[in-house]
Amino acid sequence: MKPSPSLPPGHGRFLLGIGGVYLFLTVLLGISPHNRTDWWMEHFIIAFGIAILFATSRWFVFSKTAYLFAFAFLCLHAVGAHYTYSEVPYREWWASLTGAPLPDPDARNHFDRAVHFLYGLLFTRPFREAFFFALKPRRDFWSHLVVLTFIMATSLFYEILEWAAAVLYGGEAGMAFLGTQGDPWDAHKDMLLASLGALLGSAGMILRLIVTRKDPARAWGEGRAKAAGD
Repeated sequence: MKPSPSLPPGHGRFLLGIGGVYLFLTVLLGISPHNRTDWWMEHFIIAFGIAILFATSRWFVFSKTAYLFAFAFLCLHAVGAHYTYSEVPYREWWASLTGAPLPDPDARNHFDRAVHFLYGLLFTRPFREAFFFALKPRRDFWSHLVVLTFIMATSLFYEILEWAAAVLYGGEAGMAFLGTQGDPWDAHKDMLLASLGALLGSAGMILRLIVTRKDPARAWGEGRAKAAGD
């Protein structure tokens, strides 16, 4: 398959815009993070993913909606990397904004759980676009099943990476990256939440297809495949 000759209209400026905002946020939150070693470990896999996007952009680019979903996730990840996921003071922010009582300091911090759920929810659309581009299935059912399986597999892979990094670095940095907060079932719950997010994302797209007879993820993936094959 030969490379696509150019970006879709408006994509270049759009990607420069959200890329610049994300870079600025990452640099800003990289100033005096709570744990520098954890900060580097959190961003390593993100840098690897972005490198893959650059390498494959000659053949395939995602829709603006898909990039926005990924951008939202990466911004939350940058916040988690700055504070370490188990210490993001989102509850204190909420109390300050609303005047609500301060939370119990001994209660579990659920920021990491929310981000795992949002990984499944927000990346269902981009992964379906890539699936339709690469495999061109005739039946839509397979796009949902394969994407759900892929999200479950990548969630498992990330939990293994967390465990390996914790063993390698040990001490405070290893525990900050692992972020179990004393819960022996933390990895299982994280993977379950990512899977539930993917199921909800797929359900939303199926509902949209039923109501509007439109499937933007499929239309984009198949459209880019056709453009790349011309």
